[in-house]
Amino acid sequence: MKTEVKIGLVGVIALIALFMGMNFLKGMDIFHPSAKYYITFSNTKGLAKSSSVFADGFKVGIVSNIHFDYNHPGKVVVEISTDKGLRIPKGSTAQLDEALLGGCTLNMLLATNLREAFHPGDTIPGNDVSGLMAKVGGMVPQLEEVVAKVDTLVATLNLLLSNPALPLIIENVHEVTENLNHSSEQLNHLLRNDIPQLTGTFTQAGKNVTQLTDKMNQLDLQATLDSVNQTISSVHAMMEQIQSPEGTLGKLMSDPELYNNLNHTVQSADSLVTDLKAHPKRYVHFSVFGKRDK
Repeated sequence: MKTEVKIGLVGVIALIALFMGMNFLKGMDIFHPSAKYYITFSNTKGLAKSSSVFADGFKVGIVSNIHFDYNHPGKVVVEISTDKGLRIPKGSTAQLDEALLGGCTLNMLLATNLREAFHPGDTIPGNDVSGLMAKVGGMVPQLEEVVAKVDTLVATLNLLLSNPALPLIIENVHEVTENLNHSSEQLNHLLRNDIPQLTGTFTQAGKNVTQLTDKMNQLDLQATLDSVNQTISSVHAMMEQIQSPEGTLGKLMSDPELYNNLNHTVQSADSLVTDLKAHPKRYVHFSVFGKRDK
């Protein structure tokens, strides 16, 4: 074999190895057949060639090419190469998910349509869904507001800590705590000793009230009331008899002659007493011989 032929074979083998190596680095498996599909997006969000394509978290292909659709401005066409045996049902979509540290992955959202499926070369619709970084960007204003509030809180705490009255406040709080502990001990003592005695006293008083109530229930209150009513009726009758001019007491109370006679009698008795004091010998006289002065 001539040297030129050897050099030519080595060059062909090198080109084949280079081609296979490039495809290997791109993630393409040249020994397995693949199917090409196209996906349209309004923004590829940094998606690069040779990026992996996932379906339900499993790698099913790679991104083989990305180009801008000049016939339809605002559209970017992504060409993907998937396993030949992958069946993509009609109704399936694709979605780009941004990574936190950069980059982007393409996820296939497979539908459950068992009758119809996309054929190789068909265009699959893509969803422009905001990824994690977009959500983080939306949270930035809220984070700035929180940071401002934290700064205000820190400034307020520093002002409070620098206040010379703070040690006095802490000391007062300590004293209040000690007073509360002392009051708690007194309360516990009250609950342990005095409250049971008071409870026993109240219980005994309740028993006494119950016994009194039982005795009152046993009394014949109706008979007592009837007796009281009868006594009151008797008193009314007696008062009517006293006030009646036909009765003895009524006559005594309403007869003026009786009053005059009694007044005359009292005056006579008064005159008699006066004369007795003035001339006692007229009424009482004692003599050894039984002689009385006239």
